[in-house]
Amino acid sequence: MPQYFTVEEANRALPQVRRLVTDIVAAHGERAERIKEYGHLDHDLESMKSRRLELDEQLRDLTDQINGFIEELDRIGAVFKGFEPGLADFYAMMDDREISLCWKLGESQIDYWHEVEAICEARQLLPGHVVAEEDEDEDAED
Repeated sequence: MPQYFTVEEANRALPQVRRLVTDIVAAHGERAERIKEYGHLDHDLESMKSRRLELDEQLRDLTDQINGFIEELDRIGAVFKGFEPGLADFYAMMDDREISLCWKLGESQIDYWHEVEAICEARQLLPGHVVAEEDEDEDAED
């Protein structure tokens, strides 16, 4: 059974969630660069063998980091939903049904929700909410 959050509880968890999602997105970007480099290597050349092995290790390390960050989000009760633009959901209840409070990297607070099975693009403004200004300098809070 998932942990259910109020909007206030989810907002209190956001500083830690923001750091983790930022780390996930950064590690994912690094991993994508390593994959791109790996794809451009001439795999028939013996001279590329050591670089391939190095990239293999880096890819494993980055994958382990990403998985570790996602596990930390799980322990908080947040659900990682996507690398771009960095999405996380919190399970909540609204009108006696399960919903997802939806947050994406750059937003300063929880302002949106969507049905649990819906995608982020289907999110709606929470009743009574006014959209907060997006974070201009996320690092200022950290």
